[in-house]
Amino acid sequence: MHKITIAGCGRVGESTAQILAKEELCREILLLDIHDGVPEGVALDIQQSASLLRFDTRVTGATDPAAMAGSDMVIVTAGFPRKPGMSRSDVLDSNLSIIDGIIDNTLRYAPDAMLMMVTNPVDVLTWRAWQRSGWPRQRVFGQSGALDTARMTSFIATQTGYSVKDISALVLGGHGDAMVPLARFTDIAGIPIEHFLSEADIRQIAERTRQGGGEILALKKHSSAYDSPAAAIASMVDAISHNRRRILPCVGILDGEYGQQAIAMGVPAVLDENGLVEIIELNLNPEEQADFQRSADLVRADIEHLA
Repeated sequence: MHKITIAGCGRVGESTAQILAKEELCREILLLDIHDGVPEGVALDIQQSASLLRFDTRVTGATDPAAMAGSDMVIVTAGFPRKPGMSRSDVLDSNLSIIDGIIDNTLRYAPDAMLMMVTNPVDVLTWRAWQRSGWPRQRVFGQSGALDTARMTSFIATQTGYSVKDISALVLGGHGDAMVPLARFTDIAGIPIEHFLSEADIRQIAERTRQGGGEILALKKHSSAYDSPAAAIASMVDAISHNRRRILPCVGILDGEYGQQAIAMGVPAVLDENGLVEIIELNLNPEEQADFQRSADLVRADIEHLA
């Protein structure tokens, strides 16, 4: 990938730019923001770490959306973060106009780019971006499942004491309190998680995963998570930039998969150089399907609010 634009110079945007630059996942990163001097300052700070972190990626900043011309991908992190006690849906109205403006600028200046949505509520805003852009669904997707799954993996590693490198987990559904951690598809070195943890422990980890972002927000009080979201974004960019055809959970536009239409949800998907090219449809048991449907109902209610 040659050029990636990150729309939004908050903590998630800045941390994402740092990781993408360090890993040299593209040749050029543009940080775009509406506040004069902020994107230029953030970019300069990151650029001055290049000799220390050993990367040749060029990092620049701008307030003029025309600077995004030539972007292969636009990552949208701009928007109002939630505050303690707020749900992700609570920031929908505040972030909608911001996202619409970014999408319109992308259509004008980077019409061949892919769009990765990060701003919350990410499921709803991924749907909005796809609807407003009119692009094929492979070019418009969101980051959440990779983050939710990473949180679940981390909690399992902490609980069991085993290496996080050997743990494989999976979280589906909306990026909210009704997300669906799937214990049946979770293992340590190929051994089902039930071998290591009691049913009560698994339920506790699933609930903590659902509240993972809120737990960080409640502890930090003045900011939400940004390092782990940035790492999740980078994992998706890496899969696309290197054409890896990795299966990662991310927000995709569903067209009949999992019995859902006209909705964006977290599902396992194949990422390669063309974007989100395939949605993996799992055979959920009745309980899992019911949980997925509950999560879908909440996302759909927010989508209907857009109309």
